[in-house]
Amino acid sequence: MSLFRSLLLGALALASLPVLADENLFGYVRGAETLPKGARELYQHLTVRTDKGAGHYRALDAKTEFEYGVTDRFSASAELKAQGLNTSGILIDGYMPGDEKYTLKASGVEFGAKVNLMSPAKDDFGLATLFGLSHHWLDPHSGRKKDTTSIEGTLIGQKYFLEGQMTWAGNLGVEATYARRKPIDNLPAGFEWSTDPEVEIELKAGTALAYRFMPNWSVGAEALYETEFETEVGQERWSVFGGPTLHYGGQKWWATLSLMRQVRGGGEKFDAQRYTDLHLIEKTRNEVRLKVGYNF
Repeated sequence: MSLFRSLLLGALALASLPVLADENLFGYVRGAETLPKGARELYQHLTVRTDKGAGHYRALDAKTEFEYGVTDRFSASAELKAQGLNTSGILIDGYMPGDEKYTLKASGVEFGAKVNLMSPAKDDFGLATLFGLSHHWLDPHSGRKKDTTSIEGTLIGQKYFLEGQMTWAGNLGVEATYARRKPIDNLPAGFEWSTDPEVEIELKAGTALAYRFMPNWSVGAEALYETEFETEVGQERWSVFGGPTLHYGGQKWWATLSLMRQVRGGGEKFDAQRYTDLHLIEKTRNEVRLKVGYNF
């Protein structure tokens, strides 16, 4: 939060400047614009996930992304991911085998491609597709070693209202994952920790609305639904998150703060969780995300 306050103070000192293509108005829902040909952008994402309804749980996810405009309608990106974890007093059979604590360390890589089919500024309605291929070697929930390879596709819609002062965006996505946990020594007696390969399919839907209330500044809200189907159990989980967003966009850089809370969830649960109407095995109750982008 101290970093975000510094960003706000710096932003207030800047004059009114034009909006960048593909700047992220939201923390989770993506827009349909792509970078112009030859443009380059560097992104830094920081996400804090807290509260599994039992014990203590705090995770920090970091992502450094470079994106390049190959053409005016096609952008390519590469990402390096890292995570830190501090958890105690939580034991979830098959998922969290005990306490874990470490600072940020590399956890995965991802490569992406975004294709703009219609521009929201030129064609009245924006439409784009986003494809991603990722590999992770750390599990984001337990923090333990787990090889995960995923391929993802997202359909993105975007629409401007009130002569561009209001922006709506919507996403529909599907992700296929192949995963395999690494063995762990000294597990609790009778604890299940499968090292067999898993195949999972995740479906996502998001919607968001932002309003520019003064030059360079927008306030909004976003909602995200996710559900996952796993090899043996069918629908394993589902969750709905929602919350406000605040965005600043300048000539060379932009920043977005998103506060998300899980409002409903279902599927697998564990006995110790306090909130019975949420899914907290693979999700948390709260997520806070800060995104900063720099164009050069």
